[in-house]
Amino acid sequence: MAKSKIAYFCQSCGFESAKWLGKCPSCQQWNTFVEEVIEKDNKAIPTWKVSNGTTQQRANKPVEVANITFSEEERLLTPDKEFNRVLGGGIVPGSLVLIGGEPGIGKSTLMLQIALNMPNLKVLYISGEESEKQIKMRAERLSELSSQKSKLKSQNELDGHKGCFILTETSTQNIFKQIEELEPDLVVVDSIQTLHSSHIESTPGSVSQVRECTAELLRFAKESATPVFLIGHITKDGMIAGPKILEHMVDTVLQFEGDRHHVYRILRTVKNRFGSASELGIYEMLGEGLREVSNPSEILLSQRDEPLSGITISATLEGMRPMLIETQALVSPSVYGTPQRNANGFDAKRMSMLLAVLEKRCGFKLGAQDVFLNITGGIKVEDPAIDLGLAAAIISSYQNIPIPFKTCFAGEIGLSGEIRAVNRVEQRIAEAQKLGFEQIYISKYNMPSAAQDKKRMDLSRYTIDIKMVANIEEVFELLFG
Repeated sequence: MAKSKIAYFCQSCGFESAKWLGKCPSCQQWNTFVEEVIEKDNKAIPTWKVSNGTTQQRANKPVEVANITFSEEERLLTPDKEFNRVLGGGIVPGSLVLIGGEPGIGKSTLMLQIALNMPNLKVLYISGEESEKQIKMRAERLSELSSQKSKLKSQNELDGHKGCFILTETSTQNIFKQIEELEPDLVVVDSIQTLHSSHIESTPGSVSQVRECTAELLRFAKESATPVFLIGHITKDGMIAGPKILEHMVDTVLQFEGDRHHVYRILRTVKNRFGSASELGIYEMLGEGLREVSNPSEILLSQRDEPLSGITISATLEGMRPMLIETQALVSPSVYGTPQRNANGFDAKRMSMLLAVLEKRCGFKLGAQDVFLNITGGIKVEDPAIDLGLAAAIISSYQNIPIPFKTCFAGEIGLSGEIRAVNRVEQRIAEAQKLGFEQIYISKYNMPSAAQDKKRMDLSRYTIDIKMVANIEEVFELLFG
């Protein structure tokens, strides 16, 4: 007979307890514990087998670091350059990648599009939410499918095994049986919350089931060197549903975000063991699928025929990519007792700090004014280098004086009103010059003082007019006289 064990799990963080608790001692959340029955068989069912039918096990021994042989592994490149950028240069063999996002944002569309566009690899797309016909209908909407059919028809007739295979299954034991027969080069699971393992006697999507299924897929990915992509649901707070240990177990965590009222979607790296954790990819949602945006600065900047007050251009960085974004501000007298402070795509607390600096250091009376900030394109920016552009937009709207055309800003504002230096200013200047801007305002502290630094950062090779400023008063004197 199988021995059963009852445990209580926190639905927020995955903390396990032998009895029910009102408050989780790990995440401090109330009423999050649920009862789950964990079934442990005396004869463990093997989850992942090798071709000879036995469970693959390795007896590892400690090895000195100097004796470990290392060779640079080749990454699997997809036709999607934005996807390769976010992953750090391509798909690493044996990696486990988790993609989260709101319902309907395009997670399944993105992964199905990637699977259909890799004809040289055998891709297994596992779905626990849709039927085969539903996936076929969605695949027909993607323009790449028709072109792939014509290109790969002769190839499929020759080998008969390359391409994208669909499997509608939720049991991990049945999934691994099909994997042994098919031997795919890439596996996509949609979604991890729908899978269940026979080792655990609880409903799919519970903490124990998500943890066990992820552990089985992780074991398969590492032992077979097959990359696995997991699509995950998110909670109403924007966090990935399931225990927090799910994000710790995987190698890479990607967040697919965007506004439903905008056509642009952003694929952001949250965690990456094989590359930068601050990369960003931008897509445009079309009827035929997701189209990658190679130059985001052009879509984030609006085309205007005449200068308008309250609009500035700021140079920011997302990972290794420089971008120019349009920052908008609207300042108007408040008709209520308490002025309104609203920020879209920017930290509201940092906006309050900038308003306090402008009022204290520059003398602008903004205490009785409503202030609204907006970052165009529906993106969210955390780079402090856009402080200078936002401050200029606020004063431009307050004084109703437009900022000159072809002017951009890159600088962080301190509490004393000084313009602080920002990192990688050369890339920001080069991006502004490439898009035809005539002048850029940066901190004078970005100018190197040592002789070796002057050789490393030579600003004389740029044709754009570089304005070196030290404080916020100097900026406004140059802009507004």
